[in-house]
Amino acid sequence: MSVLERALTTWTELQSLGRALPELPLLNPLGHRSCARLLQQLAAESPNQVGLAYRHERWTWKQIGQQANRYAHFAVQQHVRRGDVVALLMDNRPDYLCIVSGLNRAGIITALINTHVTGTALVHAIKSAKAKVLLVGSEHLGTIEPVLDALPGVSKPHNVWVQLDPERQDLATRFRLINDAVAASSVEELRQRPWPSTLDPMCYIYTSGTTGLPKAAIVSNQRWLEGALVFARIIGEMTAKDVLYMTLPLYHSTGVIAAWGAVVMSGATMGLRRKFSASRFWEDVREFDATIFIYIGELCRYLLAQPPTPPERRHHLRICIGNGLRADIWRKFQSRFRIPLIREYYGATEGNLGLCNLEGRPGMIGRLLPGVAVVRCDASTGAIIRNADGRCESVAVGERGLLLGRINTLMRFDGYLDRAATRKKVLRDVFTQDDAYFNTGDLVQLHDDGWVSFADRVGDTFRWKGENVSTHQVAEILSGAKGLREANVYGVHVNGAEGRAGMASVVVADGFDLAAFARYVVTNLASYERPYFLRVVPDMHITGTFKHCKVDYCAEGYDPTTVKDPLYYLDGKQYVPIDATLYSRLAAGEAGPR
Repeated sequence: MSVLERALTTWTELQSLGRALPELPLLNPLGHRSCARLLQQLAAESPNQVGLAYRHERWTWKQIGQQANRYAHFAVQQHVRRGDVVALLMDNRPDYLCIVSGLNRAGIITALINTHVTGTALVHAIKSAKAKVLLVGSEHLGTIEPVLDALPGVSKPHNVWVQLDPERQDLATRFRLINDAVAASSVEELRQRPWPSTLDPMCYIYTSGTTGLPKAAIVSNQRWLEGALVFARIIGEMTAKDVLYMTLPLYHSTGVIAAWGAVVMSGATMGLRRKFSASRFWEDVREFDATIFIYIGELCRYLLAQPPTPPERRHHLRICIGNGLRADIWRKFQSRFRIPLIREYYGATEGNLGLCNLEGRPGMIGRLLPGVAVVRCDASTGAIIRNADGRCESVAVGERGLLLGRINTLMRFDGYLDRAATRKKVLRDVFTQDDAYFNTGDLVQLHDDGWVSFADRVGDTFRWKGENVSTHQVAEILSGAKGLREANVYGVHVNGAEGRAGMASVVVADGFDLAAFARYVVTNLASYERPYFLRVVPDMHITGTFKHCKVDYCAEGYDPTTVKDPLYYLDGKQYVPIDATLYSRLAAGEAGPR
């Protein structure tokens, strides 16, 4: 980086911090600031401005505030106490945001349940939150009813509230439909209870569940305010004239903090879609006249896979914000869709650190900040490597390591409801005696001038032939193969061999040439990096926030009696089908990569 580039970067960062300074008093831990408090202020100061656009509906800030007040009064009338938990399972729609904001005013914690979890994972999410009430959008009653017997705390009909989907008016259910009761509740500010404290919990947001059962992270009012301030003022540079298009699920921190938080903090407008649609995306952007949108995971790749249309370049977007945009498609995405600026950020719902690439440098997640460190570790296990003095060592430029954030008064770690899970995320005596750091579980690569790029999740990296293989890096390289639309890379066990060999589940286009793909793999990847096993899937298994699911794919492996998708094995320089005979040889250790 030149002296001029370094100076411009520093100036950009100082400007962004300057935009946030006037609102820092909001974060006072001794205060009573919250989402509900900011919403009340907006409703009073900008009552007629549109704050929420959904389909053909337009909600002013006054209407949003009134609906939130209705939910606050309704919950109090139902004797839900301050500090109690209401589990919310509902698709994106205006009432979702009014429920979270209204319950926040009443001092009630909302557990934001992932709408994609079912069965055991769903039961775990509700039970671990100790929910007293289950508030369900009628579209998810079919998911809830089979597991109610396993939820003694909320199994009684009066503890299950159903918010009737406005598009479905013919529902018959044994549970209470609350639409009419909420509509009859007062629109005035709730005065029966004091405002919640800035340090009180606002909601629980769950980890994505890509590995194991989801864990509930505690989001306090202060944490929500911090995120809202960062996204509104520092990253998004938002004003009341902006329109933020939100097509991601509201149950995730990206939805309720990065999007809703930024909109409430700035007084902008949110254009909300119920579920992501690649084919409708650019029409929505034009219909809402969006100036900002938020992405995550593979969303950008799905948009690139769509055939070109005129609306994709006829818009008023000035910026898009998100995380997980791979370097291999960054410039292609920005150029094709005429995006002036892309700002990639790094953060975790439960984490105490955040990074942001304010300059829009492709592939970077930001620059290291005070209190943030990258230390040496075993890339395949995530175990930190300590020196002879028992301390960690920072990586050098060009190396990969584990990303950590120092825990102190300014960089709090509120953790999970599960105290044991919280303890596991804290590393002590890292650089000095008795210091404490939050372990992100993420591997990053350090570049010049403190820039960092995402490398992999700990556990996603696997070891083969004595080398650590980054699934993220291999997937990026594979994406350059002709006819390959999407690749999910992971490691699988091979009998008679140490470590795990590479395997990839791929989505391919019509006319995909397997022989040409094999040549591409052999040419572009080292022998230890190659996916020796290939699974061609019609669609990729993803989480609700477009992250690749690896656990199921790893467990299913390459057994043709279990996997019905086409399976192949890289035998030297070509991929051959895995049939019962070849699988028997692989299982017996008579064949396979060595």
